[in-house]
Amino acid sequence: MTIDSARYRSDFPSLGFEAPEPGILEIVITNEGRQNAATESMHRDLALVWRSIDIDDAVRVVLVRGAGEHFSSGGDFTMIEKMIEDEATLLRVWKEASDLVYNLVNCSKPVVSAIRGTAVGAGLAVALLADISVAGRDAMILDGHTRLGVAAGDHSVIIWPLLCGLAKARYYLLTNQPLTGAEAERIGLVALCVEDSEVREKALEIARKLAAGSATAMRWTKHALNNWLRLAGPSFDASLALEFLGFRLADVREGLAAMRDRRPAKFNPP
Repeated sequence: MTIDSARYRSDFPSLGFEAPEPGILEIVITNEGRQNAATESMHRDLALVWRSIDIDDAVRVVLVRGAGEHFSSGGDFTMIEKMIEDEATLLRVWKEASDLVYNLVNCSKPVVSAIRGTAVGAGLAVALLADISVAGRDAMILDGHTRLGVAAGDHSVIIWPLLCGLAKARYYLLTNQPLTGAEAERIGLVALCVEDSEVREKALEIARKLAAGSATAMRWTKHALNNWLRLAGPSFDASLALEFLGFRLADVREGLAAMRDRRPAKFNPP
C-alpha cells in the first residue's frame, strides 16, 4: 500500500508532505520567510492532520520537521493580533489548540520529530508531543507564552512536567529561558540530541526502524504510554483556558508589541 502524499497536500495545503520510504509519511512545516511560523491555516492543518493519519492504513510512522534551518517559530504575529481583536478567531484557535494536542496524543501511528533551529509555540507542541524527539545540538527550544504575556498553555502543562520534572518545568516555563538541544536532552525534554546536520537522517533512521516493527506492538505501546498524558488532561484544559483568557487582557498587547519591536516588555502590575 502506497502513501498518497498528494492527497495530504490537497487536504492540508499549508503543510508539505513527502513519502521518503514505504510506510513513512514526512510532514514538513513550511513558512521559510518567517522561520516556519504557524499561520491561521497552518494552525488548523496541524490540529486536524492527525485524524487523517490515524485512519490511513498506508501510514505506519510519521516524521515531522521544519523546512530549511528551523522547526517553527510559533504563532504568526498576524494570527495573534486577530486572536486579540476578534472573538470568533480566538474561540476557533482555542478549539484548534485543544484538538492539536488531543489528536496527536490519540493518533495511533508513532511520530518522530526532527528539531533543528528555532522551536517555539504550536510548532514546539508537535515537536515535544511526538513519541520520539530528535534535536540538533544548537536547536533553540522556547515555550514563549509568558514572554507574550499569557499563561503557558498549548502543550506545556500536559508534557513538560512528565518529561523533565516539575522543578525544571517551573523554571523554564516561568522564566522563559531558552534551551539548546543539548540541554533539552540533558534534562529529558527530548529523547536524543545529535549534531544539527544529522537531525533529519537520525529521525529517518528511527522512523525506518519503527516502520519495520510490528504495527500493533508499536501502536498499542504508544496508546498505553499516552495514558500518562490523558491523566493530565484536566491540567492541560485548565492551562489552555487560562492562556486564552490572557488574550483578552492588556498584557498580551504589550507583549506582542515588544516582540515586534524586539525590546523587553513592560508589563503593568495587576
